[in-house]
Amino acid sequence: MSETSVVVHADPEVLAQAVAARLIVGLIDAQAERGEAGVVLTGGRVAAAVYRAIRELPARDAVDWRRVDVWWGDERFVPAGHPDRNDTQARSALLDMLPLDPARVHPMPAADGPAGDDPEAAAAWYAAELAAAAPGTAALPHFDVLLLGVGEDGHVASVFPEHPVAYESRPVGAVRGSPKPPPVRLTLTLPAINTADEVWLVAAGPDKARPVGMALAGAGPVQLPAAGVHGLSRTRWLLDREAAAEVKPRFRSLR
Repeated sequence: MSETSVVVHADPEVLAQAVAARLIVGLIDAQAERGEAGVVLTGGRVAAAVYRAIRELPARDAVDWRRVDVWWGDERFVPAGHPDRNDTQARSALLDMLPLDPARVHPMPAADGPAGDDPEAAAAWYAAELAAAAPGTAALPHFDVLLLGVGEDGHVASVFPEHPVAYESRPVGAVRGSPKPPPVRLTLTLPAINTADEVWLVAAGPDKARPVGMALAGAGPVQLPAAGVHGLSRTRWLLDREAAAEVKPRFRSLR
């Protein structure tokens, strides 16, 4: 049964440092157990701060980065190298500094990538990439840790409230008409996200307090996608104090 925990940190800087340290430990533990590790990255300000914090931690060298598979939870469907792309952010903040195996780094297709400028074809291409790395007949590889931000409207990855992709059952969806720019995106769907061993929802700032509080109070997953994600073994809400302002006391663990 999946366990849910909420940890509240003093401010966004402390939050980013704590998530970075926790992620390094998670990757080390996964490699000790399975010989390799799989992580799904996200984008946004807090994620970038986490990646920079990992870069500065000496403990990062305890991870065998050559045996880490890197995936993305969502992506803006713009040309490769565009500053809006989550993989551009992650590479600049961290990945380009790590001794990763390029064959184990799996960015979502760009609008000028292998599937062309058709987001539905690009979603199918990434689903095939996931399936090719999956064991046996599984559709998805093993995700040890899947990182998510939480939007002001309660979206996660690029699954937005009441959007058709919130109903999608395939592992990767194309998003048209995103309420946040750019309008066209790719995303792992809720069923795919929920195959991860651990899902970490990371949020900071007062604009995240309402969706975080509502999600933990049991909102519906279509109306508030953040309420519909969970890890197979653990769901971690990693928050700063402002984002946790509407979390009921019984959920909180202060740090």
